[in-house]
Amino acid sequence: MSDDHSARLALPYLAAGQMQKHVTVNEALTRLDALVQTVVVSRTMTVQPNAPADGALWILPAGATGADWGRQPTGALLRAEGGGWTRVPAGDGLIALVADAGEVVVRHGGDWVRLGERLGVAQALGRLGLGTTADAANPFAARLNNALWTAREAGSGGTGDLRLTLNKEASGDVLSLLFQSGWGGRAELGLIGDDDFRLKVSADGSVWNDVFTVDRATGRLTVGQGAGRRSVTVFTANGSYPVPRWARSVEVFAVGGGGGGGAGAFGASGSRFGGGGGGAGGIGRAEWPAELLGGTLDVAVGIGGSGGRGATGRGGGSSSVALGGTTLLAALGGSGGGLGDGRGGAAGAGGRGAPPANAGGASSIAAAGQAGQSLDRPDASGGGGAGGGLDSAGSARAGGSGGDGGWTTIRAAGGAGGAGAAGSAGTAAPRPTLAPAGGGGGGGGAAASGAGHAGASGGAYGGGGGGGGAGVSVGGVGGDGAPGVVWLVAVG
Repeated sequence: MSDDHSARLALPYLAAGQMQKHVTVNEALTRLDALVQTVVVSRTMTVQPNAPADGALWILPAGATGADWGRQPTGALLRAEGGGWTRVPAGDGLIALVADAGEVVVRHGGDWVRLGERLGVAQALGRLGLGTTADAANPFAARLNNALWTAREAGSGGTGDLRLTLNKEASGDVLSLLFQSGWGGRAELGLIGDDDFRLKVSADGSVWNDVFTVDRATGRLTVGQGAGRRSVTVFTANGSYPVPRWARSVEVFAVGGGGGGGAGAFGASGSRFGGGGGGAGGIGRAEWPAELLGGTLDVAVGIGGSGGRGATGRGGGSSSVALGGTTLLAALGGSGGGLGDGRGGAAGAGGRGAPPANAGGASSIAAAGQAGQSLDRPDASGGGGAGGGLDSAGSARAGGSGGDGGWTTIRAAGGAGGAGAAGSAGTAAPRPTLAPAGGGGGGGGAAASGAGHAGASGGAYGGGGGGGGAGVSVGGVGGDGAPGVVWLVAVG
């Protein structure tokens, strides 16, 4: 224990019989004036001020300059008074308010550190505001741009884990995270009014829609407004299809190309049959898990078969989907209608499948040409109608009508058969996004003189072409079959 000064603040003692006691007392009071309720002007100013106010305090930063400041160490507490400067001894634990920074620092280990770094424990706080003012309704409030929570590592005495625990008093209470935009609620996530986990959203903060609820007992997810993502890609020509990364499965619906109608027979006498109607394109359907498909599918779209000119109609091309050279699905094209001759005009078969697609109609000399089929496969495109025939007596028969496409779904009417005229084209699917089957083309009527009348083309997609009617000088040409289509639907 010193007889000259106090142990902690080094305040000078009065000595027994000391002369000019006021000097010692004033020195102690001056030091107390600096150390009690300490406020410093700055701890970042490096240039010594010229005319500081008496009693003003500074903490010197590194690089301080000036006749007096430049001789003092970094961190020194200096007091201005009477035009001079006095260094005030500052022991550990001294707390100072830094006026220009609005912060509180504390002396620790010979350095000045922010008070928050030395608090260690702060408990039972009534309110805490970060960058804003907390109030009774919001006793904790933070106004900031970024926030970070990170686990204490095992090397720092922690476990490496981080778990936030939020608790409510009873089931009927609310425990949630409320997301706002312009102070209006837009989404709320949590245990909202019960103990099931739910998410709801709002466009205006007033009317709320449930997105999903997870039952706390079973874990079953209920989606309030429905869920899932579907993306439809339609191919009307060959191409490639990258399977979307978000897809869970891929559905495919394919229609093969329709067969062309056959040409009608001709000649001056005898039985002369019209051409047979072309068969409709086949249908293929499948659904595959997306993870089994990998990257890209190769898509081929069947072309429509051309109508016969003095010949059998050509068959339609097959539509298919392949992966790495392996065909995963095929919708076969319809067969072409037969060439009319003295014995008949055979119907073109529909694209093979289970069941096969609708066939075209066969020609007749005793009645109108047979209509293209609609009901062999009611969800498929219609077959082409047969061309009308001429019997040996020269009686001209009408062509058969094209079969309706999509008879049990969204119907596309087949074309009318021609009576002394060309057949009418089959109609395209009226709502191809829902049912893409087209109607078959009508067969051309026979002509008792001159050329037989032409068969008509099938409607998109997959309709068979109508057969050409029989004639005297030349048989009517067959109608073209319609091209196919491939629909790929990614489901997420």
